[in-house]
Amino acid sequence: MQKTWTPPLRWVFGAATILWLFSTLQAYRLTALTSKDPMDIYVGGLLVLNFVYWFIPAAFAPVIFFLVQRYRIDQNRLKAIAVHAGAALIFTLVHAAGMVGVRALLWGPPSLGWLTAFQRLHLTNLDWLLMTYTTVAGFTYAMGYYREVQARTVQEAQLQTRLIEARLKTLQAELHPHFLFNTLHAISTLVHTNPDAADRMISRLSDLLRLTFDRSGAARIPLQEELEFLQKYLEIEQTRFQDRLTVQFEIDPATLDADVPRLILQPIVENAIKHGVSPRSGPGFVKISSRIDGDRVWLEVRDNGVGLSGSARSQFRSGVGLSNTRDRLECLYGEAQKLEFSEGDGGLTVRIALPLQRSPLPAEAAARVA
Repeated sequence: MQKTWTPPLRWVFGAATILWLFSTLQAYRLTALTSKDPMDIYVGGLLVLNFVYWFIPAAFAPVIFFLVQRYRIDQNRLKAIAVHAGAALIFTLVHAAGMVGVRALLWGPPSLGWLTAFQRLHLTNLDWLLMTYTTVAGFTYAMGYYREVQARTVQEAQLQTRLIEARLKTLQAELHPHFLFNTLHAISTLVHTNPDAADRMISRLSDLLRLTFDRSGAARIPLQEELEFLQKYLEIEQTRFQDRLTVQFEIDPATLDADVPRLILQPIVENAIKHGVSPRSGPGFVKISSRIDGDRVWLEVRDNGVGLSGSARSQFRSGVGLSNTRDRLECLYGEAQKLEFSEGDGGLTVRIALPLQRSPLPAEAAARVA
């Protein structure tokens, strides 16, 4: 159990003050009902007597708090019960002694003798005082367990967040080599057949990697930055395919500052080119669009490729790009996201729906948009 929470002493003595005044008024009223002349009631005596009655428990409260912290019932139940039973008995004896003493000061020594007066007061208030002790100790234990549950909840949430962040970094680290190896493979095929094109691809790959490392720690970035990265990637692909690949952007300006997962579009566009455009004998195109619908931002990648055969569909679903994208979306948004694809008359459309969250664009990006 966490270090047990204890009420501040000002709360304890504040509550004792309220109870003191209330019980004094109660005692005065009860006395007035049986008194021939209410003016003869010794109000000062009632105040002193009730003060002692309530402030002895208030003064004993720090002892109860200490014992609750020192002897935790969840660690050694029998020992804790024995300690509290002994402390409760001492508390009742101290209370009875205090009440006998104040009565003697106010009205003189007891006529029945000190021992008899002590026993009568002790037995009269015993059940109530034991209940008082048990209530204070039980409340203190309960607050301690409540704070422990709250602390564990916060700790579990923090651990879950760290786990998700670690998984996102793992997925992103997995995606970078996948993309890089594919690009290097494309460059290697052009080195001997078209050195100028290979040189341009290397230069654009350098720009692409610089963009990647500039925001390497960010899990989400504005769509504007994601599109800049995607354009660099598409410049590489257009160098490979030349006139066979046409790219079209249809971006709603209102979506440019929407937060999207970093590198969310590149693997989908890569799949569109690999499984859609590349197998075609003629020209192909890829269209990237975005729009806002209510509290969601929709991203769409559509191609006019050959579609997916049975084997291609299986490869598409289980490939690194799509499975990585799906896992990242689930880590970041849970069930608040959608990833779906559909086939039309030739080609494939992939749609992503994300909760609409905005962040300020960097100054350079904002200037380009303006």
